[in-house]
Amino acid sequence: MGRGKVVLERISNKVNRQVTFGKRKKGLLKKASELSVLCDAEVALILFSNEGKLFHFGSTGTKNTIDRYRQFHSKNTIEGEDGEHESQSICQAVTKLNAKYQSLQLLNRHLLGEDLGSLSLKKLRNLEKQIEGTLSKARKCKTKKMLERVEALRKLDTELEQQNKELKEKIDKEMQLQEGNYRRRGSL
Repeated sequence: MGRGKVVLERISNKVNRQVTFGKRKKGLLKKASELSVLCDAEVALILFSNEGKLFHFGSTGTKNTIDRYRQFHSKNTIEGEDGEHESQSICQAVTKLNAKYQSLQLLNRHLLGEDLGSLSLKKLRNLEKQIEGTLSKARKCKTKKMLERVEALRKLDTELEQQNKELKEKIDKEMQLQEGNYRRRGSL
């Protein structure tokens, strides 16, 4: 027959409590020692009895393990704070970008002539100035491109006229040459 389940609650009898503490303490210290040997782990165990007695085990010395724990804990706490600070910064940046996006969407709708009813007269004037400025820039750009295109077409026209002139001269020479050949044949 197997053992029944042990109910985990405070043992009320002081003597039984001390006996259980002693047995379990030995078992716990043994397990800590086995864990350090079998797994090459650094183990530290600190126990205080209810009477205030200290019991400890350290595979490389309890103090060394505690110092290592403190260094690890402080490093992770700082990294955790940095991560939390970075996370807050990212959230703030996302919030700002979202607000900027909403603002730009509204401005875009205004520039397209939508949702103008909510704007004050002053904002409508500013919007009108913005649109006139944009229109002026667009016209200047369009004019510049048209002038560049006209200049390119003039150059092309000049080149084509030159080629046409050269072809006419070539054709005239060919005609004169053929006429000279006909005359010579006719005189033979």
